[in-house]
Amino acid sequence: MIRVGNGYDVHRLVPDRRLVLCGTEIPSQLGLLGHSDADVAVHALMDAILGALAMGDIGKLFPDSDPSYKGADSMMLLMEVISRMTEKGYALGNLDITIVAERPKLASYIPEMRGNLAAVFNCNVDKISVKATTEEGLGLAGEGIGAYASVLLIMT
Repeated sequence: MIRVGNGYDVHRLVPDRRLVLCGTEIPSQLGLLGHSDADVAVHALMDAILGALAMGDIGKLFPDSDPSYKGADSMMLLMEVISRMTEKGYALGNLDITIVAERPKLASYIPEMRGNLAAVFNCNVDKISVKATTEEGLGLAGEGIGAYASVLLIMT
């Protein structure tokens, strides 16, 4: 049996915050605003996994009203989601993430992002796709960063 999930998240860019995407810190004058480290790509990915499993979303699992998640490392939260996925008898078939950002340019960081995700899933990097695109000055227009994620889960 297979299950498919999709996720989306967006966070505002603000000064005095780190910019973390797929567990990789990106040098930037602006970072993403959020209760945790605001790793928008990992948040979309977690929602995709939870959606595929019909387990709600990250707001339900890791509410921003809970102070224990203040500044949380999203990769650690992802490991909890992966644990729940495994407990339900599923493994990752593949995943595809699209990060939407006018700035900074992300192409040179994508190999590290893919490696970070492969490490937490304990899988080959060929199951991990991370891409970046802009909205050509439309949409977020440099005010934030968004991410879309799709996953294919396979029953083990």
